[in-house]
Amino acid sequence: MTATASFQPSFTDLGRHLATVPFVVVDLETTGSSADDTITEVGAVKVCGGETLGEFQSLVNPHVHIPPLISVLTGITDSLVATAPALDEVLPAFLEFARGCVIVAHNARFDVGFLRRECERRGYPWDHPDVVDTVGLARGVLTRDEVPNCKLATLARHFRVAEAPNHRALTDARATVEVLHGLLERVGNLGVSTLEDLGEFTRGVSPERRAKRVWAHDLPHKPGVYQFYADLSDADGRPRREVLYVGKSVDIATRVRSYFTASEKRPRMEEMVRIASGVEATVCRTPLEAEVLELRLIARHAPRYNRRSKFPQRQVWLKLTDEAFPRLSIVTKVGDDGASYFGPMGGRTAAEQVLLGVYDAYPLRQCTERLSPRKPRTACALGEMGRCCRPCDASVTVDEYAEVAAAVRDGLTRDIRPVLQANRSRLRTLVQQERFEEAGQLTIRAEALLRSSLRFQRIASLARCPEIVAAYAADGGWEIHVIRFGRLAASAFARRGEVPQAVARDAVRVAETVARPHAPLPAGLIEETERIAAWLERPGVRLMTVEGDWNWPINSGVPADELPRQLLG
Repeated sequence: MTATASFQPSFTDLGRHLATVPFVVVDLETTGSSADDTITEVGAVKVCGGETLGEFQSLVNPHVHIPPLISVLTGITDSLVATAPALDEVLPAFLEFARGCVIVAHNARFDVGFLRRECERRGYPWDHPDVVDTVGLARGVLTRDEVPNCKLATLARHFRVAEAPNHRALTDARATVEVLHGLLERVGNLGVSTLEDLGEFTRGVSPERRAKRVWAHDLPHKPGVYQFYADLSDADGRPRREVLYVGKSVDIATRVRSYFTASEKRPRMEEMVRIASGVEATVCRTPLEAEVLELRLIARHAPRYNRRSKFPQRQVWLKLTDEAFPRLSIVTKVGDDGASYFGPMGGRTAAEQVLLGVYDAYPLRQCTERLSPRKPRTACALGEMGRCCRPCDASVTVDEYAEVAAAVRDGLTRDIRPVLQANRSRLRTLVQQERFEEAGQLTIRAEALLRSSLRFQRIASLARCPEIVAAYAADGGWEIHVIRFGRLAASAFARRGEVPQAVARDAVRVAETVARPHAPLPAGLIEETERIAAWLERPGVRLMTVEGDWNWPINSGVPADELPRQLLG
């Protein structure tokens, strides 16, 4: 499904036209500006389509002393409000006057904040009306060349209002009405014609961005994947389509619409929307299918505005070479070369920490050149320090060194405990000597090894399993997935009333044929396999059929709270 660059909005997209929206412009006088102060006067004017529909004004007895500075500023004194009604009488009348209207105020946070707090204190319902702040609107419309600031008195002079503000509620409300009309006339020239446009304008959304919201109109309110694209031309003038961004959502239409509002605050997304020509959407049967499709599309197109998973093929592994005296190295690809691979790691830093942890535990050689068992050479400094078993000078035979390499291989792929426990005495000594920084380094290496081991087993166990069919009870039915060698081969949804087993059998019949990958790689992307593993591990997932073995070696990891005991004993 595609939404193209049509900028003709429907009536639904147009929203509420400003000429038909009733506004109540309100101004309050108070005893101060803190949350403990209270209201002394309420003034409001109701307008719609440029015409005044009514006015509301009342002094309020705050039942507290009005500070002298406030009296000097507003002219409201204790004696003036002595016979005025209490706020318990005034507030319900104002709420009725303003019912169904958009609230407008100059510095709305102040006035609306007081109204909301007083309603909460007295138990009156606060309907959370739409609010327009003329201060924010003026900042978006007027330049410093036109007005030095956005005070009400300054704006009143700029728009030449008939009644200048004087710090009395009704007078200030009347002045704000004329300022509002002046500002609305200005934004009308910028393409702002509805209340929704006005809200987005005050939050900094450009007219071009708002206009593209119609792209979401025909998109489905269903889970799936969406792609923003740009129609471009290559150097020869031939048209081509570039995918700019790929995302997923449980509600495609709602998520895409958010890109054209102020809720999307990422600068790069505003740039992406500005150059985009349209949106394509693909409905998915399950959320997992949407996650996997998103990853595959990102891997295929490498969209310039996607950051995460943009290059999923870039992984870091530890490789135990296949030679007379094997050694460890950090690589970015898994090959069919007889070597043993462990990973993938979270990055090169994590791989280096695991590598150092292995060197701490085993006397494996750390030199990089190929060694010959028939041509001994002088041992390096690490060998003389006892950090290596010195295969270079024939201190160990090929078979003896093979036992060390086998122990490394077993520690990385089957039983992690010997690697964790290898430095137990050294770690205890460092702690006793309060050499906490060095002890911390050993702990960091152990934690990196544990995380990498768990990730390795999680991926490798699915990568060697020919087929898993599993189901999860979701709203309205069952999510069913067919997984082959760690790749999502099929997805289905069994609605209420359908037999899940029959739906699963149909899914297996139409599932993608997946060739067995080269171990320990899965048939899908690494991140895809991790998403599948996370779904399979959710509480409530039911295994329907499993072909082959889906298991981990029992000691390939330890619980996080068990790690200190493994390290220290």
